[in-house]
Amino acid sequence: MGTQKRIGILTSGGDCAGLNAVIRAVVHHAFNTYGWEVLGIRQATQGLMVRPPLASSLTPDKVDPFLTAGGTMLGTTNKGNPFAFPLPDGSLRDRSHEIIEGYRLLGLDALIGIGGDGSLAILQRLAQQGNLNLVGIPKTIDNDVGVTELSIGFDTAVSIATEALDRLHFTAASHSRVMILEVMGRDAGHIAISAGIAGGADIILIPEIPYTINGICQAIKQRQEAGKNYCLVIVAEAVRTEAGESVTLDSDVEQCRLGGIGQYLSKQICSRIDAETRVTVLGHIQRGGTPSPLDRLIGATFGVAAVDLIAEEKYDCVVTWQNRHVRSVSIREAILHYAAVNPEGTLVKTARGLNIYLGD
Repeated sequence: MGTQKRIGILTSGGDCAGLNAVIRAVVHHAFNTYGWEVLGIRQATQGLMVRPPLASSLTPDKVDPFLTAGGTMLGTTNKGNPFAFPLPDGSLRDRSHEIIEGYRLLGLDALIGIGGDGSLAILQRLAQQGNLNLVGIPKTIDNDVGVTELSIGFDTAVSIATEALDRLHFTAASHSRVMILEVMGRDAGHIAISAGIAGGADIILIPEIPYTINGICQAIKQRQEAGKNYCLVIVAEAVRTEAGESVTLDSDVEQCRLGGIGQYLSKQICSRIDAETRVTVLGHIQRGGTPSPLDRLIGATFGVAAVDLIAEEKYDCVVTWQNRHVRSVSIREAILHYAAVNPEGTLVKTARGLNIYLGD
């Protein structure tokens, strides 16, 4: 048993499945192995701005019921950069000092922050400014955090997208339709290509590989000529139009919201060939639901590893999954390299080997 510590844990950015498995692992390992106290901070860094800070003591019996629950028991937010926090009058204020003060008020010896590259970058800046002891855990359904092969939430999102393709398969065949499934992924195509291969898609469109409408139509016609009366298309939300324009939704929130590429493709296909199309936008369904066994497993592994890093007083680092092992790297290294789909990588070669149209 090490020196008594009080550590905080928060989830930041968009929610995803598997976050509660991480929280549970942190609490169990810290409480049972080291005899430490764990404080759960609510609503990410915004909880540290409130006075008193929004935090409560977490014990194994409190976190155990949430293992199979989606989302995060602590709540989260992906709005409001603390270094330029929006106020009601439209002005921006640097509130970073309030977060640092909140850390001090709670008497924390260290903080575990679970987030994507954007959240980790903000947390690192806060830690450097306030000399806070920080350990990061990567989570994002997009799986685009550099140097880690897996991020919390990705496997569940792929499973949900794959199930959607499985279901669309039968109605596509029954009605002789081209079914277009639009999935999340932000700027990367990891969900689309993984679910597309697993779910038997005929066409996979990702931001990393250019395409043409004629190429898509030719792939559909080739299936028709081979006697296959339907086609499954999966497209990542960040795929651009053939002219290279980004497709976004009108929104009054501060962040740009991708969406609508499925409808664009549907109109283009219908205008060029004889094909009936239908579009399904999976959206936030990919974030919710029961976490997959792999997300729970990786979550537990990351949580235990993060606590051990605190015990070793190794801070300013992120736990990652590499070659079946957990390895820690500096936060800077983790967020420096953006992990898009490699156009020459294994999954792309696999898709092409299965005669899936990916682009021209």
